[in-house]
Amino acid sequence: MSKFSFYIMPCMIGFIVVFGLVKKVPIFDVFLSGAEEGLTSTFSIAPSLIGLIMSVSMLKASGALDVITSLLEPVGNLLAVPKETIPLMLLRPISGSGSLAFIDSIFKSFGPDSFAGRVASVMMGSTETTFYAIAIYFGAVGIKNIRHTIFAALVADLTSFIFSILMVRLFFT
Repeated sequence: MSKFSFYIMPCMIGFIVVFGLVKKVPIFDVFLSGAEEGLTSTFSIAPSLIGLIMSVSMLKASGALDVITSLLEPVGNLLAVPKETIPLMLLRPISGSGSLAFIDSIFKSFGPDSFAGRVASVMMGSTETTFYAIAIYFGAVGIKNIRHTIFAALVADLTSFIFSILMVRLFFT
């Protein structure tokens, strides 16, 4: 099976080139046009992305994440939220790599089959890096007025966080 997967990409590229030749498409010109569009998109979303990365770095480096986590811990205890997942809940809508670091520390400390590890895994799979996605997608097409997008996306993330805990309790305890 692994030998088959080795040939998939070269076959796809070959198919695209042959299809383009059959349809008499100027393949190289279309390729250059697509590359130019990609660079234009990259430069248009760069300010949003740089701002997002800087804000996540400042949040972690300043210790604000630890302060917010300790403030939310009593509420988490009341709602039976594993305290280890609170930083993940705060960081997941902002940063994928930051939340991966938290889930890695949960796995190392408690194991992937622990309650916290399972909840964190379900959270990672059922939520989105909301602010990153908004910065990339809305920035790429030049939308400045995002209206209710952030509110709706954060409500979806909160729902996913809550149901992650409930589903792990239901299926694993």
